[in-house]
Amino acid sequence: MAARILPLPNLLATKSGRLAAFFALYVTEGIPLGFAATAVATQLRRQGVGPAEVGAFIGSFYLPWAFKWAFGPIVDVFAWERVGRRRGWILLTQLLMTATLLSTVLLELPAQIGLFTIILLVHNVFGATQDVAIDALACNTLEPEERGLANGMMFAGAYVGNMLGGGGVLFLSTYTGFQPTFFFVAGAILLVTIFVVLPMREPVGAPRPPIIGSRWRAAGREMHTFAIDSFRSFLGTRGAFAGVFFALLPPGAMCLGLALQANLGVELGMKDEAIGRLALTSAIISAIFCVIGGALSDRLGRRKTLFAYITLLGLPVLALMGTLTHHGWIMPVAADAPNRPVAPEGLVTAFWITSAAYSAFQGLMYGTRSAIVMDVTNPAVAGTQFTAYMALANVAIAYSATWQGIAIEAWGYPRMMLIDVMVGVLCLAIIPFLRPTFDAPGVARFLDHVAPRRARFAAGLLGVLCLAWVPTRLWEELLGPARPVAGTFFTLVFVCSALFLLAGGAVLAPTERRLARIGAWFAPFLLLMYLRYYVEPIGAWLKVAKEDSTFHAVADAIALGVPTIGGVLLLTLASRGWEALRPVDNVTNTAA
Repeated sequence: MAARILPLPNLLATKSGRLAAFFALYVTEGIPLGFAATAVATQLRRQGVGPAEVGAFIGSFYLPWAFKWAFGPIVDVFAWERVGRRRGWILLTQLLMTATLLSTVLLELPAQIGLFTIILLVHNVFGATQDVAIDALACNTLEPEERGLANGMMFAGAYVGNMLGGGGVLFLSTYTGFQPTFFFVAGAILLVTIFVVLPMREPVGAPRPPIIGSRWRAAGREMHTFAIDSFRSFLGTRGAFAGVFFALLPPGAMCLGLALQANLGVELGMKDEAIGRLALTSAIISAIFCVIGGALSDRLGRRKTLFAYITLLGLPVLALMGTLTHHGWIMPVAADAPNRPVAPEGLVTAFWITSAAYSAFQGLMYGTRSAIVMDVTNPAVAGTQFTAYMALANVAIAYSATWQGIAIEAWGYPRMMLIDVMVGVLCLAIIPFLRPTFDAPGVARFLDHVAPRRARFAAGLLGVLCLAWVPTRLWEELLGPARPVAGTFFTLVFVCSALFLLAGGAVLAPTERRLARIGAWFAPFLLLMYLRYYVEPIGAWLKVAKEDSTFHAVADAIALGVPTIGGVLLLTLASRGWEALRPVDNVTNTAA
């Protein structure tokens, strides 16, 4: 008699099952980021790719996560009711993540790094879309008393995924070579798909209102509503407005959590197995201290503990900086350089100790950072506002990875690390303002009478920064090695300015229709300012001769003109009253 195969359980049916399910789902989110930031970055550095290129490579993977808020309306509107509103998206994105990974197996690195980057970027678009669906499923299925522990489990799952995709791949590559490990990464995602997602039965949600017109237009309407709700929520109170700057700034020194670990590990002569062991150890330490940090913040106060955690993050970075300086290890050394120096044993030991200490402090910080942002989030639009805060935090990771790679090549490791620590503590000045506003005990306010003033300040600041691009561009030679870093900063300014024009215009549309329309049409040109880095390839694609002065003159005029017009538009917005942000009465400003 044939053995009977037991059906796989629906993990969403029980509390322990839900915790296990969301832990496993977040593992699939951590795998691609760990794979790119640790495993691929290590291999690229070993094959002679410079720190600047590695930093840009890693930074590019966080961009889809920075714009994941744009995927929310699509996930909400386009759904398969029979499969499950969120489950269907999770199933689809995991299959697409697997397919994109497997499509890179035959690529040759580093010769085809451009195509490799594009494919993995698409892979992370699917990963970020999956994240939106997983968070929505969590909001709809977790009981209120489960959410604290569940969030801790989810963060731990992301660290485990990071460990599998990073250190796990490096361990395996010592036996199989690098390319075959792609099957391991894809297989790890598929295991969660088969044993968690397929047997999952998503609870039937409330009937959704009928969609009028096309689904794409419905998604567009939701994005418009998203923009208005986010803009009001961000500027509504002092704490929420401070949260924007807090999210955009690095939460402490970040270099040991980004490309530096992989770059330096290769240069110090560590084998893939040793770098993999370091990545595994770091991920385990971070996962444990993430839970500890959250528990301590509940007991001792979030602002106080977060201040301490961020301060502590700089200590291992400064210690490693001092050790590198002591041993004269200043500039990056190519893996294939002739007569390359041998790293002293004491330097390698210091690298291990400081990396482990950094992982502990980073875990403490991440376990508290999300909670403090929740304190200033409006419950009425929690999904919108909190997702946007997390997206801005991913922008900070992306530009940090980019500028650090550039700075390593320009100034060397110690100076970059010192700047990283100095920039990392800037957010400490914002922490005291990250507190909710109350009209009365237990009655929170999410829109006050100062909101219009904050809108004018934000518009004016962005406008001045856009105009500051003009002298920076004209006299960029004076910046010397800092030119790429300044370029990264202004890219962030242009992105924030474009988003402000889009969202602010939507808020002002009823009273400033013409200005709002001009801002909405012009915002994409600010986003396209990123193409200033690709003038030569664009010229080659257009079959323009390199010596064609007219083409370069036009490109320079556009590079100067677009930020100038954007700055003028933003300063015009700064002169408006923004009465649409003024609260009507106390009832509309309190949490239900």
